[in-house]
Amino acid sequence: MKNILFVINDAPYGNERPYNALRHAMNLVKRDDVHVKVFLVADAVYCARKGQKTPDGYYNIERMLKRVVMAKGHVLLCGTCMDARGMTAEVVMEGARRSSMD
Repeated sequence: MKNILFVINDAPYGNERPYNALRHAMNLVKRDDVHVKVFLVADAVYCARKGQKTPDGYYNIERMLKRVVMAKGHVLLCGTCMDARGMTAEVVMEGARRSSMD
């Protein structure tokens, strides 16, 4: 089994880096021979904030992360980055969890 780690460090919206990384993650997580982890650092911890509402026809990063989780991938958030941004477990989407660089 191949382990693939995506490290995302940009905010969910404003540029397409998180979107494109998650497109790759969603594609790979479908495969039986790949285990996918997504690690969110810096402003990317906002990618896992629950309750995101985007305009119709616009991508939604929370939904993309949920697809990774539903396909048995892992979504991890840097705890230090969460603390620096005042994020608590209560505002994080289901299936994502606090983690660390270790």
